[in-house]
Amino acid sequence: MLPQELIRKKRDGHRLADAEIARLVAGIADGKGLADAQVGALAMALFVRGIDTGECVALTRAMTASGDVLGWRDLDLPGPVVDKHSTGGVGDKVSLMLAPWVAAAGGFVPMISGRGLGHTGGTLDKLESIPGYDAVPDNARFRRTVKDVGCAIIGQTANLAPADKRLYAIRDVTATVESIGLITASILSKKLAAGLDALVMDVKFGSGAFMADYADAQKLARSIVDVANDAGLKTRALLTDMDAPLGLVAGNALEVRDAILFLQGKGDARTHACTQALAVEMLDLAGIAPRDAAARKLDAALASGAAAEIFARMVAALGGPADLVERPDKYLAAAPIVRPIYAGRSGIVAKIATRAVGIAVLELGGGRSDPAAAIDPAVGFSDIAEIGQAVGPDRPLATMHARNEASAARAAATLSNAFDIADAAPPSGPVVREILGA
Repeated sequence: MLPQELIRKKRDGHRLADAEIARLVAGIADGKGLADAQVGALAMALFVRGIDTGECVALTRAMTASGDVLGWRDLDLPGPVVDKHSTGGVGDKVSLMLAPWVAAAGGFVPMISGRGLGHTGGTLDKLESIPGYDAVPDNARFRRTVKDVGCAIIGQTANLAPADKRLYAIRDVTATVESIGLITASILSKKLAAGLDALVMDVKFGSGAFMADYADAQKLARSIVDVANDAGLKTRALLTDMDAPLGLVAGNALEVRDAILFLQGKGDARTHACTQALAVEMLDLAGIAPRDAAARKLDAALASGAAAEIFARMVAALGGPADLVERPDKYLAAAPIVRPIYAGRSGIVAKIATRAVGIAVLELGGGRSDPAAAIDPAVGFSDIAEIGQAVGPDRPLATMHARNEASAARAAATLSNAFDIADAAPPSGPVVREILGA
């Protein structure tokens, strides 16, 4: 059938067959079969009419097959290939610690990550604050690093799920991003193309998450688990809290410094709980160790320094400095203006508008206002006060790292307004709310 007839079929509320979806995806991938206007119309039809699980599996598989699909069996790896993906948040540097930590415990982690989106930080932006780090190596270097080191964190190459790359770019400008089916297929097409044995999803909810509402995050998590398993990829999803920044820092170089401290056994409790929970599920799902044994294995890998060593080796293998872990301040950019930001009154942090903290980082230059914008790796916030913590003249809301006074003034006002101060601490909840999947 002609593409316009298939678009009409979905527009009118009918289900698309697997072969019809494959025909459309082939036209998206080759850049000729479907014009941009047709891709936009298809995205809107899928957005408005919805995608059932079977259609989503077919869309995921077709986009996976539109480019390179990596294989690892020829490398004779002595362990399973496992990965994690996060829907993103403020201060979420988990990937930087998780990949080497799981590798130190026996997994092989080919982690394909993304850049910042809106108020959420991007793993690649953090890694590119490391001088020389090659975030988009060719497949040979990527595979070699995974084999030799145990992990490699890189970005999506042009040949990895190219149909998804084009479809996402058009969704971004046609108000069709917020579709659970399309989000699911976009995430999983890249993960299936990475040749994984198992995947653990970190689906965040709360004021700093892409899906702020818990019910929406839960629907997305269930969709990803169901579609991935139907497509042949063992997958589990954790729903994790983003009603506060994850950790005490937000900003690219600042988060790399904090990740190094974590790998040296100096991480904050909330980040540790989230990262370890994800790592335990990765080891369990991949068959490396059941949950209790996995936790002990991870504790040993962190205490021995093995996880920090693997991070250092990964950085060096991908072009960064070999002594980054020992001398981070030699290589990571520092901002010229560093000052505390105080609350208007003393009290207890009762609530944080976490998205506003991410916006404040953007105002400092730590994120992109448009895709072509440059990022300042040095700026951001450290020592961010946590919910339930006392603030006052001797304890600021955060320490700001800024490039100039104009951006500092804007960001300070935004950050101050993000904190609600009360006389008593609110009840606290776990960072991991629920686990879905086998």
